[in-house]
Amino acid sequence: MQQTVPVAQDLVLAGGGHAQVRVLKAFAMRPLPGVRLTLVSRDVETPYSGMLPGYVAGRYPLADCHIDLYRLARFARARFIHDEAIGIERGGRRLLLAAHPPLRYDFLSLDIGSSPRLVEVPGAAEHTVPVKPIDRFARRWEALLLRAQDLPRLSLAIVGGGAGGVELALAAQYRLSRFFRERQAGLAVSLVTREALLPSHNPRVRRIFERILAGRGIAVAGHCEVVAVEPHRLHCADGRQIAFDEALWVTEAGAAPWLAATGLALDDGGFIVIDEHLRALGEERIFAAGDVAAMAGHPREKAGVYAVRQGPPLAANLRRALAGKRLRRAVPQRRALALIGTGDGEAVASRGAFAAHGPLMWRLKDWIDRRWIARYRELPAMAGDGAASEMRCNGCAAKVPAQILGRVIERLQPLSSGTVAIGLESPDDAALLAFPGAPLLLQTVDFFRAMVDDPYLFGRIAATHALGDIYAMDGLPETALAIATVPPARGPIVEHDLYHMLKGALDVLEPAGAVLVGGHSAEGAELGLGFAVTGRPRRARLLRKGGLSHGDKLILTKPLGTGVVLAAEGRGEAPGRVVEGAIAAMLQGAAAAAECLARHGATAATDVTGFGLVGHLLEMLRASAVDAILDVPAIPALDGARALIRRGLRSSLHAENAAAFAALDGTQKLPPEVGVLLADPQTSGGLLAGVPAERAAAALAELRESGYRAALIGTVTRAAGAEPRISLAPGAPEREPAEVS
Repeated sequence: MQQTVPVAQDLVLAGGGHAQVRVLKAFAMRPLPGVRLTLVSRDVETPYSGMLPGYVAGRYPLADCHIDLYRLARFARARFIHDEAIGIERGGRRLLLAAHPPLRYDFLSLDIGSSPRLVEVPGAAEHTVPVKPIDRFARRWEALLLRAQDLPRLSLAIVGGGAGGVELALAAQYRLSRFFRERQAGLAVSLVTREALLPSHNPRVRRIFERILAGRGIAVAGHCEVVAVEPHRLHCADGRQIAFDEALWVTEAGAAPWLAATGLALDDGGFIVIDEHLRALGEERIFAAGDVAAMAGHPREKAGVYAVRQGPPLAANLRRALAGKRLRRAVPQRRALALIGTGDGEAVASRGAFAAHGPLMWRLKDWIDRRWIARYRELPAMAGDGAASEMRCNGCAAKVPAQILGRVIERLQPLSSGTVAIGLESPDDAALLAFPGAPLLLQTVDFFRAMVDDPYLFGRIAATHALGDIYAMDGLPETALAIATVPPARGPIVEHDLYHMLKGALDVLEPAGAVLVGGHSAEGAELGLGFAVTGRPRRARLLRKGGLSHGDKLILTKPLGTGVVLAAEGRGEAPGRVVEGAIAAMLQGAAAAAECLARHGATAATDVTGFGLVGHLLEMLRASAVDAILDVPAIPALDGARALIRRGLRSSLHAENAAAFAALDGTQKLPPEVGVLLADPQTSGGLLAGVPAERAAAALAELRESGYRAALIGTVTRAAGAEPRISLAPGAPEREPAEVS
């Protein structure tokens, strides 16, 4: 994203907890000039814990219980780094990450939640299902629901007698009972608690739940501390044993172990001790909120209601700290209203000595939960957003259109040289240089503006893309020269961003055998990176765009759709999981695919990038003097790409790329959605190759075994005229390309 003011300070939010989503929203509505906001999160979507029991009971779809952090970060103009924090270097103000170089900060805010204490009980990690992280719990829960439809009987144990355990036990019993009630089979649910039931709530609330649990047939094993877990059996300290088919672990969670090495003040549970301003004790530049924090002198239970209410004061104090202003006290209230669902459309209200039970309490809870999560799911249009055609895309979608580029080269009429074996006279993915007495050299260059805000990730994508031209000609990369632009900022920030970007590139170039030998860097309006790559042919015969023969099968090694996904992401309209799928595709290198295709006798190849599938296919057909038939339904699309196309989203290069459709058989109509996909510009796209028909199936199978989402998408035919033509296989207009997840 472009900057209008040089970056002076970095505010890093580690974790996407309930308090920090409020910080993102607050900074989105009122940005602080000169402050760059970065969110680091292990999860692309963060669950709202208050709605989890409702999901278990079947009252909410799982998707409705999550906030898309990718979209929220984009809305806040914040960088999103998909990674997990694993440490802090306080002296150097650096956050340590699992899969990135250390991330600098001027101010750091931690809201990373808590982790289940499974290691404290032998066998618990192996034989029970922890509720956190919720995404993993959800997968196990859905699998249990599928199994329950066929099981003659089921014993379910829930370990934990706090509000979370009680609520989950009732929700699970409600959801599962319908399967067993219909078959008159046995469902046994046990709630196992180390102390008495609901120890932090008043006696009236406990009596209400004792009555509800008994009425629903849920056995309560009170004062039963689980000390070991074996397959299908809980062992308690007093000798009791409780059998189970499935056990859910909902005991009080603990702090992340890595906090112990940070030097921060921690309480007995390993949680960060904070002062009344939400600042880590004795640390001016680190804040903490939610479950990971414990306020000195004001102990509170680990409950979502307190994390939610810390959001506004956390946002305000971060803003004041960045501006050098005095912070404000943010002591949590002593009591909060707890609304504990019973799974059946009712809930129990608890606050101090107050208790109430009934459907009205559930309606209140449902209203509060839906209203809160809607604030972060239903985002207003981003400032400056207009029609899709007005949005200029980055990545390879920012290429100059093929027609303009061709006319410019034709007007220039550059000189040739005897050392240029393949150049502008017969352009290919890379130039081939033949110096007297020296090995043949391949040369190519790529450069584009960043399509992601994570500089390390951008470096990896840019390097993967740049190597594609060498691999498309069945070459091996040897060296690379970098050219980089970095937005203006304070010296340490420029150094940090340039290092991250080039470190990401090196993590791709060096395993590929390419040595970085130099380059050029400059200030620019936004991050940009490119490489001039030199390589050598791997075999005596190069793979070129020309060489296709009648009967060859066309193989595409990656699904299409990065252009439309990145265009949607730039407008804040792409779901985070869809963006992650596109990023994973862009990071997949072409080396193994090129080697496989060459071994199976590929006759020609190119990489599908900025000019889209049809544009690059036409280059191959023209160079080979052949035509082709496309099997449109076989052409794979990234998960979510077609849904975005149906919403009218497309790359800014689409209109120019669509000019290639003039080569389509005029008697056949291409559905508009399909046309957008076939003209979609790809960043680090797949290889498109012709393979002899008798070897295509084996090549395709090997590509898929190697992890490529490859597909056989068409057949090469004899030329019917002077200009290449593309026909659609029978039935193609009626069916859409396959979407790949």
